[in-house]
Amino acid sequence: MALLELENVDTYYGRVHALHGITLHIDEGEIVTLIGSNGAGKTTTLRTISGLTPAAKGQVRLRGKDITHVAPDEIVRLGIGHVPEGRRIFGRLTVRDNLFLGAFTRKDREGIRRDQEHVFKLFPRVKERLDQIGGTLSGGEQQMLAIGRGLMSRPRVLLLDEPSLGLAPILVDQIFDIIRDINQEGTTILLIEQNAAKALAVANRGYVLETGRIVKEGPTSTLLESPDVQKAYLGI
Repeated sequence: MALLELENVDTYYGRVHALHGITLHIDEGEIVTLIGSNGAGKTTTLRTISGLTPAAKGQVRLRGKDITHVAPDEIVRLGIGHVPEGRRIFGRLTVRDNLFLGAFTRKDREGIRRDQEHVFKLFPRVKERLDQIGGTLSGGEQQMLAIGRGLMSRPRVLLLDEPSLGLAPILVDQIFDIIRDINQEGTTILLIEQNAAKALAVANRGYVLETGRIVKEGPTSTLLESPDVQKAYLGI
């Protein structure tokens, strides 16, 4: 049984038909990436999974349980964390408060403390900025905080939407190293990333989205060798 599945999912924004019959799965321990141009439906797919833009048709399942119309806060409790595009940290709150808000569904204080220490291990800069106001952090520091906040819910599946957007190349490499570390520690990851070469290098499998439809899928080695993928997304 897949850890996370979408089956024949249609999603709308008002009258706009954003996703057309999306079917995909993510097995436990994988990194799976969605690649596609702007407007292809990548962010909508993540929002559908996390309940922010619920599917109009089809099913979203977590370990076989239908979560298609479950409230977003309950989806977090069930084990899906979402790091949105643009970081979306609480700019007027401290780094410390942002992290604690990531654990809003939890009551195990000792577990929260341990997970906070784990975030500090992954992102030492976050620990250094603990009492700083979130909005005063650099872009790279905000991205580290956003990922750390996502981990504070202790997710089974972490949805990452454009984690390298707007970052300097040296920080992009650092973020991808940390994504690998998070995955190797046991968190399954669904990744959207503008840098398709980076995404395909880190992932086990991938799906290509075009205008709300999956047009290609397979192991990343296969997608990297596809002339269509090379031309459209890798600049080859």
